[in-house]
Amino acid sequence: MLEPNKNTHLFRLNFDIRISGDLCAFIPKIVVMLGLQLPTDRRWAELIRQDMAELLTDHAWCEQKAASNAMSMIVRYPEHSNLVTALTRIAQEELEHFGQVVEKIHARGWKLGPERKDNYVNELFQFLRKDGNREERLVDRLLFSAMIEARSCERFKLLTEEVEDPELRTFYHELMVSEAGHYTTFIGYARQFGDKVDVDARWKQFLAYEAEVVQRYGTAPAMHG
Repeated sequence: MLEPNKNTHLFRLNFDIRISGDLCAFIPKIVVMLGLQLPTDRRWAELIRQDMAELLTDHAWCEQKAASNAMSMIVRYPEHSNLVTALTRIAQEELEHFGQVVEKIHARGWKLGPERKDNYVNELFQFLRKDGNREERLVDRLLFSAMIEARSCERFKLLTEEVEDPELRTFYHELMVSEAGHYTTFIGYARQFGDKVDVDARWKQFLAYEAEVVQRYGTAPAMHG
């Protein structure tokens, strides 16, 4: 098992230009600081190559859950107008992604399977504050959401490198950029609403906890498996 990087709490994700056959997919050259301490074991890629149908079904339900998470935050914090606007956009994008993944499934002659549980996300959810004031709980929910987006973004990057299907490689490039945007949105609002919270310290706690959790995964053809 890989050991967490104890020298830095930052993970650099490079977006670049990729050319496959006659396809030239342009991805802006940007660097996103994700913060992950433990990279995904590349053996996970071999699992997903063996069962892309399962990976796509699991991915579709991950997008549905991401949309539900954004809507749930709107229900809990409707008084923050700018946040509601941002979360509405994210929910719409996640549902659009859900539809796109379902289209990929059907185009390959497969069917969307039943909803999958996401034990990785459920474990992260256990780290959320059970006490604290309303501001502290909001910051925690935003950091929880950023953590999921960061890991998803890292997994999408790996898929662009390891998936054999060129159409799916391009698709996951596009999703990688989108997830990075969601990640920065959640982090940004955590800082905005956390003026009385040490957001950096709490984020480092999330990163350390996530590194412990993710060591138990990477053993199934699932997005967070």
